[in-house]
Amino acid sequence: MSMLRILAAAGLATMLLALPEGAWSQSRTVKIIVPYAPGSGPDILSRLMADQIGRMQGVTMLVENRPGAGTVVGTEAAARAAPDGSTVLTVANSFVANPAVNRGNYNPSTSFDPVCQLAVTPMVLVVLASSPYKTLDDLLAAARGKPGELSLASGGPASSLHFAFEIIKRAAKVNMTYVPFGGTGPSINALMGGHVTSVFADYPTVVSQLKAGTLRGLVTTSPSRVEELPGVPTLNETGLVKYEAEIFYGTVAPARTPPEALTQLQGWFTAAMQAPEVKPKLPQQGLFSSVRCGTAFGAMIKQQVEDYTRVAREANIKVE
Repeated sequence: MSMLRILAAAGLATMLLALPEGAWSQSRTVKIIVPYAPGSGPDILSRLMADQIGRMQGVTMLVENRPGAGTVVGTEAAARAAPDGSTVLTVANSFVANPAVNRGNYNPSTSFDPVCQLAVTPMVLVVLASSPYKTLDDLLAAARGKPGELSLASGGPASSLHFAFEIIKRAAKVNMTYVPFGGTGPSINALMGGHVTSVFADYPTVVSQLKAGTLRGLVTTSPSRVEELPGVPTLNETGLVKYEAEIFYGTVAPARTPPEALTQLQGWFTAAMQAPEVKPKLPQQGLFSSVRCGTAFGAMIKQQVEDYTRVAREANIKVE
């Protein structure tokens, strides 16, 4: 190599080392692994975040859907990824419910580092608008009269939606058949086709059908009535059983991701959630902003695992 090329290479290296951190990020590619099917609530939020962060930070954001085995396939793939800030995992309640039923070879608190909780959304029990069941009491009364004949579907066994159903089923002392699907979307398709009686759904997947009047909401498990569903009572309001649960959406990174990378990711996701372009899109998709990052999100994850473990034990919920 000539002396001129050596000097040029040395100069380029000096320039790169002198670049600020933001300049490095412009050439980065960050993958968001979504262990859910396209069109689901977690997928919708992930794509909103990828688009907004890409435009705000000048980085390439890729969304990779890796559904399967109750979100275990994508979750374990993310756990094996290099902990360098280039991979994050979108998580929801299944992330903390799986360990409660011994599904998956990961620990939410030790296999991952928390980035941020981003949003929450209701769980809503729905039937067809043409259904004779106008209230939860109507559905449960019919189930008592036809033991085992009525069915409830949801996306995946031992999911947060399945947990909510088992709590209602035990409290009401009814015999309804549980039908698991690979996601809320397929379970709604089964409902529309008349193959199941009802579905416990995540709100983003059914928000358009509820607004259009195709589906009827019977109850939510939210702490208070959902503003967009004023006629749908909470489970607590029905007097059947006291139970409150919402679906949370957030992001985590593989364990041992450098603190500076976690801090940068937290800043990116927080800024994206606060962006004027994103705020009006969230309620349209059935999502409600609820941002907490780092140790606060980590503490919530730990508490959720403990809560789901207790409910799984009390309701005898198992993965067959």
